[in-house]
Amino acid sequence: MSLSQDDLKKAIQQSAADRHAAIVAVRRHLHAYPELSYEEYETQKYLASQLKTAGIAYREIATTGLLAEVKGEAGDGPTIALRADMDALPILEANEVPYCSRNEGIMHACGHDVHSSSLLGTALILNEMKTHLRGSVRFLFQPGEEKAPGGATYMIRDGALKNPPPKAILGQHVHPPLAAGKVGMRPGIYMASTDELFLTITGKGGHGALPHNTVDPIVITAQVITALQQLVSRNADPTTPTVLTFGQINSTGGATNIIPNEVKLKGTLRTLDEAWRKDLHQRIANVAAGIAKALGGKAELKIINGYPFLRNDEQLTREIFASAVDYLGEDNVVELPIRMTGEDFAYYSHVVPACFYRLGVGNEARGINSPVHTDTFDVDEKSLLAGSGLMAWLATGMLNVRS
Repeated sequence: MSLSQDDLKKAIQQSAADRHAAIVAVRRHLHAYPELSYEEYETQKYLASQLKTAGIAYREIATTGLLAEVKGEAGDGPTIALRADMDALPILEANEVPYCSRNEGIMHACGHDVHSSSLLGTALILNEMKTHLRGSVRFLFQPGEEKAPGGATYMIRDGALKNPPPKAILGQHVHPPLAAGKVGMRPGIYMASTDELFLTITGKGGHGALPHNTVDPIVITAQVITALQQLVSRNADPTTPTVLTFGQINSTGGATNIIPNEVKLKGTLRTLDEAWRKDLHQRIANVAAGIAKALGGKAELKIINGYPFLRNDEQLTREIFASAVDYLGEDNVVELPIRMTGEDFAYYSHVVPACFYRLGVGNEARGINSPVHTDTFDVDEKSLLAGSGLMAWLATGMLNVRS
C-alpha cells in the first residue's frame, strides 16, 4: 500500500526518532576510534557490519571505502547517490567526554563521524521504506576527504557514479555556527578550489654584517610575498573571490647574524574560477622567478593541484531547499554565503548534478560551538535526527518526484 507524501514524511521522522539512540551510539563509536585518511580499515569493517546486520547490500571500494545500495520496490526509477566521508584528522583531542578519541593524536575534528553515522541512519530508514520507493539509493562511505588527491577521486575511479550514473548526488557537512536542527545551503558555486604552493627562494648566504657579499633570500622573499599579493588585489576580477595565503616561511640555518642560502614557503591558493585558477598558477611562477632573478637569486615553484571549486546545481538545490523546508520548517532552513574553504565533494559536482549542504550541530547554551579542525570540536547529537531523517526525506523526493 502506497503512502501519501505527508504519511511518508511522518514515517521517516518517526523512524529517525526511533533509531536516534542507536545512531548516536554509532557516532560515539566512530568518534572514539578515529582513523586518518586512507587508513580507515576498522571504520570500514564497523560500518560494513552495521550494513550487513540490516541486510543492506554493499561492497568495498576505493580500498577503505564502502558502496551500499537500497533498491526501491514500488517500481522503476532513477538512482540517487548520497555521500559521507569517514576519515579523521591528526589532532590530539582536548574534550573530556566518554567517547573521547582513544587513538591518541587522531580526532574526528571535522565531523566525519557525524556524516558516516547519519548516512548509516539514512540507509536504515530507506531500507525500511523501500516498498514505497521507485528506483535505487546508493550510499557512498568515502575515505580520505582530508588528504589530497581526495578520496572522491578514487570513488569515481572505481565506478561509484556508474552502472547506472546517478540522477543526482547529495552530501552534508557539519556546521557549528548553525544550531542543531537547522540546515543551510546555497545554489550555484559554493566552495573554492584548493591548491598547495611550495616556493623555494635561493640566494647566497653569508655574514649578516657583510650583506654586500651575499644574495639575501629573506629580502627577496619579502618582495616576492608583497608582489604576489598584488596579483590578488590588482589582477583578480573583484567579482571573483581569490585568496593567496602563505602560512609557513622557513630558512635554512639560523642565527641573528647569518644570512641563509635559501628560504622555503608553503601556502594555499583558492578561487572560484577554473580558468583564472590556471592563469594564476603561471602568474605566480612568473612573478616569483622574475623578482628573484632581478635581485640575483632564483625561485622554484611547485604547485599541487587540489580540489576544484564546488558547484551546487541550481535547480536541484532549490528543490532540495523546498523539500528541507517541508521537512524541518521554514525557520530551520537558511541560505548560506560562499565559502573559500574546499571540499573533495567538488569532484562529484563536476560529474553529476550535486547539492552539498550544511548540517547544524551547534548549541550555544551548552557551550557546543567550537569550530571544526579544533581540539575542542564536538556536536549536539540532536543534530543526528536531521542528519539521518532529512537526507532520507530528500532522497524519497528525488525518487518519487514530489510536486
